Amino acid sequence: MRFSLRRFWSTIICSAALGSLALNAGCDSGQPQFKSTDITGAPYGQSLELADHTGKPRRLEDFRGKAVVLAFGFTHCPDICPTTLADIAGAVKTLGPDAERVQVLMVSIDPERDTPEALAKYVTAFDPRFLALRGDLAATKKVASEFKIYFEKAKTGDTYTVNHSAQSYVIDPQGRLRLLVRHDRISQDLASDLRTILH
Repeated sequence: MRFSLRRFWSTIICSAALGSLALNAGCDSGQPQFKSTDITGAPYGQSLELADHTGKPRRLEDFRGKAVVLAFGFTHCPDICPTTLADIAGAVKTLGPDAERVQVLMVSIDPERDTPEALAKYVTAFDPRFLALRGDLAATKKVASEFKIYFEKAKTGDTYTVNHSAQSYVIDPQGRLRLLVRHDRISQDLASDLRTILH
């Protein structure tokens, strides 16, 4: 899938800078060390209001007490989205009993095609506990903006794809945005970081 490298890396670089500040601030105070980019204290990613694939309205507050892994994608995505969800599922599986304390959410950035039925089949194929979230285009744009996610339809043949930024986030059990996880580092970093977040 093609996506805007310039916008993607500008997000990563900006977030990495925030993470570096957070890490430096915490080095002498016993703060946890993560493999992913620590963005604790970042001034975004505070709220989310969408329906899940069962139609139930959801907010981040609904998942307090669990670590939340938040990804953005769509069911027609040819590569990055399924790889991301497969890698997240693999990382969560390694947690053993602690996996029950993690909630994975995928926000659809293609509300035109991603029906609740399609999303239900898609995300639960990776893990039955995963939830997909969706809204109309306005609600989707609001959440994407809140989490610094770029997405844009791009024509391909007789249909279209959706170019989008590929990072995922980890929100701790207290509801605080903590980590930005690069899509190509999920399998290496996420399980360790979730253990740190949960303990």
